[in-house]
Amino acid sequence: MGRRLVPLTLDNLEDLPQPCRSCVFWELDPVRGEAAVNADRAAAEKESWISAVLLDWGSCGRVAYVDDVPVGFVLYAPPAYVPRSTAFPTSPVASDAVQLMTSLIVPGYQGQGLGRVLVQAVAKDLLRRGFKAIEAFGDARTKAPGGCLLPVDHLLAVGFKTVRPHPTHPRLRLELRSTLSWKQDVEHALDRLLGAVQKEPALRPL
Repeated sequence: MGRRLVPLTLDNLEDLPQPCRSCVFWELDPVRGEAAVNADRAAAEKESWISAVLLDWGSCGRVAYVDDVPVGFVLYAPPAYVPRSTAFPTSPVASDAVQLMTSLIVPGYQGQGLGRVLVQAVAKDLLRRGFKAIEAFGDARTKAPGGCLLPVDHLLAVGFKTVRPHPTHPRLRLELRSTLSWKQDVEHALDRLLGAVQKEPALRPL
């Protein structure tokens, strides 16, 4: 079984699942985001945002593949590149942190540890680049990942801690120095966890 975890680029942007491929919830402020959707320009705006961040800041995402099939992704950037982050009651993201914008594992591959692997990949990348933490705005109203905001329970499960409570949108933080104690680096974790990943078989009619 072929397994890969690779940086997100313009070449593999099409591998993001819909509607994530054309979602600009984080990338544009609410007014520009609505205008882009109404003008059917959301996908183009997403591509433009990825291109600008790659050129100006560097890698801002990871995509996971099993047998060359994209099974998940994570997107992250400093808050200065994420206009929507200022709209939350628990903003701003700390100046020493990068914002975890969103992450998704496609149906059939969920619940197998891939979400943690993606967070480990982000942590390893940001440690090399000198950052101290990852922060995220959680959604306390849902339990299952799938929207633009990650459920609070999911963030807590992969190592985040609440730093600013809120009934619906708390801000959570993962100290990158704490990830140094992880016993295996992300490559070994990916091998171990993806080695057990299998597509759930489709149910056959009786």
